[in-house]
Amino acid sequence: MSDKLRILITGFGPFPGAPYNPTQPLVARLLRLRRPALSDVELSGHIFHVTYSTVDRELPELIARHRPHALLMFGLADRTPHIRIETRARNAVTTLWSDADRTRARKGSIAGGADAIMFGPHTAKLLRAAVGTGVDARASRDAGSYLCNYLSWRAIEAANTGDGPRLAAFVHVPPLARGGASQRKDAAHRVTLEQLVDAGEAMLLELVRLTRQAERESSDADHCFVEWARRKRAFAHCGANVNSRGD
Repeated sequence: MSDKLRILITGFGPFPGAPYNPTQPLVARLLRLRRPALSDVELSGHIFHVTYSTVDRELPELIARHRPHALLMFGLADRTPHIRIETRARNAVTTLWSDADRTRARKGSIAGGADAIMFGPHTAKLLRAAVGTGVDARASRDAGSYLCNYLSWRAIEAANTGDGPRLAAFVHVPPLARGGASQRKDAAHRVTLEQLVDAGEAMLLELVRLTRQAERESSDADHCFVEWARRKRAFAHCGANVNSRGD
């Protein structure tokens, strides 16, 4: 496995009602980026078929294969004219809309327990990075109840395990025409593919920075623990020697 920082970038394919998903060209463009800040970063990409079984099967496989330090996921929000940085995943699954294989969920929740789980405070910094490119980007507390929310939940679960990615983030993008222009009637004021790429690049670079920081902090914590354990053993050994001498 490479010693480089590893980032997995994902998108989705088409699904019922959305024959063209702009996250596919967006992911492809981000994977082709050549920037000094990415010289020691290994980027990998994946496009999910829009089904629950695909996410359940392929996300663990991707994490095991690439061992990413961070996940940057994109999905289509076909009724939203701006970019949305999701701050949490809801414990909800729609039973009304089928996935790309025409399969419907049988229950309205993903798991027992919490109503929602959070991505973390890093989402605010990703939002600032996106807004800094001039695009209309906003924080969101509702990732919906379809595959984007489902992937978000599973990704947060993976990030909360000891051997999963350090950070995960999910970004919803608005619909685009195949040529890259917005499909909205007021297209002049909406997001284009080039703007998505600019915002995506800014968020990717910020995620790289934050992941490096998290890796350093984890390494420092590990070093402190090792040093504490060493001193504890030394102190115990010293105490044992004193006791063995008697009065």
